[in-house]
Amino acid sequence: MSLESLKSVKVTPWYDAYPAPSTRTPPTISRQELLAWMNQEKVAGKDFVVVDVRKLDHTGGFIHGSLNLPIESLYPTLPTLHALFRSAGVKTVIWYCVPVTSRGRGNRAAAWFGDYLKEQHDSNIESVALYEGMLGWALAGSEYTQHIDEYLSEAWSATDATKHTGNLN
Repeated sequence: MSLESLKSVKVTPWYDAYPAPSTRTPPTISRQELLAWMNQEKVAGKDFVVVDVRKLDHTGGFIHGSLNLPIESLYPTLPTLHALFRSAGVKTVIWYCVPVTSRGRGNRAAAWFGDYLKEQHDSNIESVALYEGMLGWALAGSEYTQHIDEYLSEAWSATDATKHTGNLN
């Protein structure tokens, strides 16, 4: 294929390859509640799993113990993830990306997995998005940042989240 013919190829957004989730506002968990789980009785990997869906904007650190599963390749893996989480007895899957907005990838992931759970008639696992995402977590103070692996304070700013912007759909 020539360079000229490549220029004429229409590139569609990655998410157009998959069905839209049933909601853009799935259930959420607050950072306060997740922090309490991390500091108290809940066991990460058993009671809950935290999933970071960032890809190229995986900058500034990630919540301790979270899995990094980029959203661009997530949808086809939902059956496998469900089987793994179900086998492990995980009760809550928490999805996050950077944005504080309700339109972020964390919400899309939580909604997709929630839809899948409904299709499977599985009420034993809950799929939620981290309210205010990674940006809210990183800006909430040292009690939160101490739970960020590879934390870079200079990567986080309340007024400049541009280092973390990707396609938020």
